[in-house]
Amino acid sequence: MQLLVVGANGLLGSNVIAKALARDWECTGTYHSTDPTFDIPLHELDVRDTDRFTTILDANEFDTVLNCAAMTDVDGCEENPEHAHAINGAAPGELARVCADRDLAFCHVSTDYVFDGDAERSYTESAPTNPQQVYGESKLTGERTVRKAHDGALLARLSFVYGTHGATGTLTGFPAWVSDRLRKAESIPLFTDQTVTPSRAGQAATMLIDLLAADVTGTVHIASRSCITPYEFGERIRERLDASRSMDVPVELLAEGSQSAVDRAATRPLHTCLDVEKVEHVLDRDQPALADDLDAIADAL
Repeated sequence: MQLLVVGANGLLGSNVIAKALARDWECTGTYHSTDPTFDIPLHELDVRDTDRFTTILDANEFDTVLNCAAMTDVDGCEENPEHAHAINGAAPGELARVCADRDLAFCHVSTDYVFDGDAERSYTESAPTNPQQVYGESKLTGERTVRKAHDGALLARLSFVYGTHGATGTLTGFPAWVSDRLRKAESIPLFTDQTVTPSRAGQAATMLIDLLAADVTGTVHIASRSCITPYEFGERIRERLDASRSMDVPVELLAEGSQSAVDRAATRPLHTCLDVEKVEHVLDRDQPALADDLDAIADAL
């Protein structure tokens, strides 16, 4: 398999590269400003530059393109909606169109924020979408432009992504922030009125590669089976740090908080847990619980 990963230096993209190389796939990556430290062909690319993307494709013989590039700063999207819609909405459709014209498989990564968070159950792939902020709106537009341009595309929705960088091994995301604060004995306010199904980047990358290898198309959710609050997630991290150290990590360092108490530019949905039964059925294996994913990054914690 010859794979092009757009956004290869991001958390998810770097893990896709690492997992694909481990399977002896031939990989090429693009990056926006900082090139990753993989020993593979790399190309600088602004995802809005369709001509540049086309040139990269025509100079190679790829089988599949996986787009991990996105503007993920939720508040930044709210403050700069035109930029967000250009990167998250219009650009993916153009990438998909170019791939469709060349009969290349295409996968695009989306988000749980396409949902409004008002549901009482986990969201299935067919649940109605209703984003509540520019980030979710732009990502939903990206899903629609991709579907319109490439009827054989794979669309993967992830939630609350974290993990270790595929090239550097650096812990990134929520566990990095929580563990850093706990080591400094600093109090951490964590939401109890939000529920998510965290997606570990390394595990999500493995699932994406397996889905591509199986020629799966359509929309799938990739996340853990654990629907939890950030406070509960923080408590699981605290327990692991406490168990691995000679000194105590007091539970008092974790403070219960609510989203309404935080002044932010963009609204966050309260409940965006993803139903993962479809991907489990397609690949015939269970998605991990949070405890399993934390085991996988224990050394980094």
